[in-house]
Amino acid sequence: MAAPSGRSGWSLWAALVAAALLCLTARAAEEPSSAGFDVRPGGEVHSFSRSLGDYTCTFTYSAQGGTNEQWQMNVGVSEDNLFSCSIWRPQGKSYLFFTQFKAEVKGAKIEHAMAYSQAAAGGQSDIPLKQEEFEVTKTTVSHREGKFRFGLSKLMIVAKTLREEL
Repeated sequence: MAAPSGRSGWSLWAALVAAALLCLTARAAEEPSSAGFDVRPGGEVHSFSRSLGDYTCTFTYSAQGGTNEQWQMNVGVSEDNLFSCSIWRPQGKSYLFFTQFKAEVKGAKIEHAMAYSQAAAGGQSDIPLKQEEFEVTKTTVSHREGKFRFGLSKLMIVAKTLREEL
């Protein structure tokens, strides 16, 4: 498409280009986001968060034993307004002893969540925690005191965004 000629044509062209750039910038903010982080033992409470537009996923934990492990967090928003947050150890099973964990979403309401003691890797399958080991509320997935058996390798959350359609 050629740029229009004339003074009013240029104004219109500039407005269209500005609008297109604004749309591209807004769309880029909705692209999935991924980041690696260290899960650190030592018994202290640590948190890691990722945000995407109006939505945030925060993983808070305390772990013992071993050394730092590399974990991954992915967040994304689908076309049908579902916010997803995945937290896992890419190598599969974690060797840390988790004393507590909580994943919290902001800006969305949890529709489905699952916690795993082992993440699929190297020919191994996901192994889910027993339902009594963790609890799910509208905005959190967390260990259940006295029931959680200290093994965690993956959390998956799908939440309905609170965004209203116009």
